[in-house]
Amino acid sequence: MTSNITQEDRQRILLGVVSLFVGIALLIAKFVAFEVTDSRAILSDALESIANVFAAAIGLVTIYIASKPADKDHPYGHGKAEYFSVAFEGGFISFAAILIIYDSIHSFLSSNVVKEIDFGIIVVAAAGAINGAVGLFLKLRGRKLKSLALVGGGEHLITDFLTSVGLILGLFMVRWTGWMWIDSLIALSFGLLLAYTGWTLVRKSLSGLMDAEDMQMITQLGKLFYKQAFPGIIRIHHTRVIRSGRYHHVDAHIVVPEYWEVQKAHDETVRFENAVIKAYEFDGEMHLHLDPCRKAYCEICDLKECPIRKKPFVKRLEFTLDELTDPHEPEEFQIKK
Repeated sequence: MTSNITQEDRQRILLGVVSLFVGIALLIAKFVAFEVTDSRAILSDALESIANVFAAAIGLVTIYIASKPADKDHPYGHGKAEYFSVAFEGGFISFAAILIIYDSIHSFLSSNVVKEIDFGIIVVAAAGAINGAVGLFLKLRGRKLKSLALVGGGEHLITDFLTSVGLILGLFMVRWTGWMWIDSLIALSFGLLLAYTGWTLVRKSLSGLMDAEDMQMITQLGKLFYKQAFPGIIRIHHTRVIRSGRYHHVDAHIVVPEYWEVQKAHDETVRFENAVIKAYEFDGEMHLHLDPCRKAYCEICDLKECPIRKKPFVKRLEFTLDELTDPHEPEEFQIKK
């Protein structure tokens, strides 16, 4: 590791290592439980754990890659590597789901018999409890460290915990009723749930890789723009965000007084950019394109002693989502021709 890696990056990598070793330990425990019980439901849980281990290993690599700063070949940084981690995790889960669904149907048709159910319940309960605790910890720390890979891994482990609860209830039903087909039904349900989870993760990663517009994020930025704006920062539109992991690149068009000289406009917009990025929940940078006011915003511009004002100031207006995303200035603020 190089000296460029920050303390927070080291924490992300350490948590990735913890996630990997926990996954390996639980994988071994679940396969031991399957060998003892011959339960297809437990096998489905074990197969899903294989996906967990591969995902944790890839996540660890991508967290390290994402920690590297921007360079000549990657001017926007390496943060998008974390989206590949989520995509691989979704792919592994989907593949495991296919195997689980196939095996559950086969075992149902062959009338598979479950043995030593009590032992299986104990192992699944212990593994589920560990998954829930580690998953919650990874999710909370991942949010604080702005790591998509850690948050995704944490959410996945929490989902494992919830499915373990369902798995335990199902095994109890098999134990009480003696109906072995319930075991196969649980495995089939587990496989279908994993297939949905895998598709959701793949779709989420593709959205980040393709820089799909995040309306919730734009709305949050709009509130931040309004809060950090000062006289002379009149309106903002055509806002776009490139997400590179935890590092965001924000582009927007900003309306400023047309009489400001170039140096004045530059200094004031840089001051605004710095204020926004400092208050923004993610690391990042902001670039603003300047548009002149054309004396069309007087009633919502609170700049005092303006030498070109045509109408008195009335009130400031908050930024709407439509205005923030529109590549053109809102018509109601443009000079009528």
